[in-house]
Amino acid sequence: MGKCIFFDGDGTILDIKKGIPQDVKDSVAALKRNGHRVFLCTGRSRAFVPQDAERLDFDGIISNMGGCIEYHGKMVYDKSIDIADANRAVTVLRKYGLVPVLEGNRHMFYDLNEYTTAIDWYADLITKELGDRLLPIKGNEDKLYINKISAKRLPGCNADAATRELSDIFDFIWHEGAFVGSTIECIAKGHSKGLALLVLINVLGIPREDTVAFGDSNNDIDMFQAVNTKIAMGDASTTLIKMADYVTGTLFESGISRGLSYLGLL
Repeated sequence: MGKCIFFDGDGTILDIKKGIPQDVKDSVAALKRNGHRVFLCTGRSRAFVPQDAERLDFDGIISNMGGCIEYHGKMVYDKSIDIADANRAVTVLRKYGLVPVLEGNRHMFYDLNEYTTAIDWYADLITKELGDRLLPIKGNEDKLYINKISAKRLPGCNADAATRELSDIFDFIWHEGAFVGSTIECIAKGHSKGLALLVLINVLGIPREDTVAFGDSNNDIDMFQAVNTKIAMGDASTTLIKMADYVTGTLFESGISRGLSYLGLL
């Protein structure tokens, strides 16, 4: 059996506005033909994985920052946040001036008057792509079946106080950079992309030396720590670039095909 390659989503194989470049589609198809196993390992909720990504025929999908593991179309692990804890988190985040975006397998929850393009320029794109998979928080407090939360920092917020108050429920990733720099990801305690990846390869009997990861942001740090070979995109965070074995081009500079060619996998 060949290598096992894990791709982050946003900024690595897809762009929230432009979608998935053709070289990514061609590269994944070539990897599959060459006998390699290919996985999506994304911070996105499963509800927000686009159909274009599903058409790439991944062997499996790790979503919700390791809260969910899917293999050959079957959900084999699903770590949900207790509904009472989800509601508590909403209250605490709002109290300290942050906007909660709740993310689950079937739905995402946020209030349209609260999460707007004034916070993230792409908020309307998310709303459009979700369609009926988007539900408001208000009125659904007893239906908040989620796996993680993206907390959006507003000017003047007290994010330190909010994360301290919620530290018994969540681990946190503080993002940097233009795209998701205002976001703190709130992840189920003890979970991560890296842990989910390790669980998956151990169950499948894949040697660590056969693992490769491509990523661009700080939520890929633990994924990089888990694999043998680390490829950072050209516009990756400073931390990720320092960890990388090779820095390839950006998503729209054929970064995926260039990185895979460098490794001799295409």
